[in-house]
Amino acid sequence: MATIDRKDLDQLERRELQLTIVAAVFVFVLASGLAVFMYPLVFVHPETGNKWTLRVAFFGFCALILLFIGYLFDRQRTVRKLKQQVLEELERNVELRLQASADLLQTMPDINHFWDRLTMEYRRAMTMGHNLSLLLVKAKPASAAPKGDNTAAWGDAAKAMTRKLRPTDSIYRLAPDLFGLVLGETDTLNAKRIAVRLQEELQSVRVKHGCSFDTSVHNYPEHVNSSHELEAIVKSLLPAKEECIAGVPAPVPASNTK
Repeated sequence: MATIDRKDLDQLERRELQLTIVAAVFVFVLASGLAVFMYPLVFVHPETGNKWTLRVAFFGFCALILLFIGYLFDRQRTVRKLKQQVLEELERNVELRLQASADLLQTMPDINHFWDRLTMEYRRAMTMGHNLSLLLVKAKPASAAPKGDNTAAWGDAAKAMTRKLRPTDSIYRLAPDLFGLVLGETDTLNAKRIAVRLQEELQSVRVKHGCSFDTSVHNYPEHVNSSHELEAIVKSLLPAKEECIAGVPAPVPASNTK
């Protein structure tokens, strides 16, 4: 997730302070020049009847200029405080969103649950002669995103995909950037339709975070003939150094009986 750039904000803050100082100096110079021209008329050659009126107007003018300059700096200080409050709220909201995304990803079923569900669904599909589809979603972070700073993107992706799931479907986080969906009693055509709906739902995540998502559909019995082949497809997409998020090796694939 894009974070607030403090360096740019501090630079803008300095520019605004500089503009305020320039404006105050400009007003002070013009007012001082005008006061210099007014001084002889008020104090050196005053009119007898209007002497005190002119002096009151002169001092009032000087006081007004000083108040206006004070207002410029007070406005700068007030706006700066308001900006700081807004920035603190924005940073707090960003932290809350990041924490919510991290909590969601941590509570998602991991690859250990996935192996159990895949084995169970495969046995049921083989026994009852039903289709079983496996939909894999591979996330690719934006090229400009810092390494390992994709928690918010993956959390938003998980929420987006969960909204499009049917009651009989289940989603698992197989790796930090890999999601698996087990679609029971679903043929290849319907699985591809679900993949299209997921891509449409993930469009907002792509726009927000600049990442991309690749989907692939694998169906039993159209594409594979055993659970071994489904598990091999999943393992080929897992990170080389680990086979699950928790670092625990995946269980030995269940034997198939035909």
